Amino acid sequence: MRSAMHLAQLRLSIAACAMLGLPGCVNAPPIAATKSACSDLLPAEWRQAVPGVALPEGDTVGDWVQFGDAQTGQLDKANDRTLSSIGIVERCEKRDAAAIAAAVRPWWKFW
Repeated sequence: MRSAMHLAQLRLSIAACAMLGLPGCVNAPPIAATKSACSDLLPAEWRQAVPGVALPEGDTVGDWVQFGDAQTGQLDKANDRTLSSIGIVERCEKRDAAAIAAAVRPWWKFW
C-alpha cells in the first residue's frame, strides 16, 4: 500500500516541475494599443464646414461666371477634405494593425 505522504510529495513535485516551464510561455510584453487615435491626425479646422460663396450682387454674366467658378472651388475643397480624411484614417489603421501584428510573438517561441 502506498503512503499518503509519498503521494502528496509526488503531486507537489509534479506541480513544481510544471511551474518551471511556465515562465517561458508567459514572459511576452503586453501590447498597449489605442482603439481609435487615428481621428486625432485630422486637422482641427476640417471639423468646420467649407463655406459657400455669397451670391453675386449684379446681374451680369461675368458676375455669375465668377460665382460659379468660386463655388466650384469651394466644392473641390470639400471633396478633397473627404478623400484626404478617409485616406489618413485608413493608413493610420493599417499602420496600427501592422504594429500589433509585428508585436505578437508566435505561441511556439520561448525566447
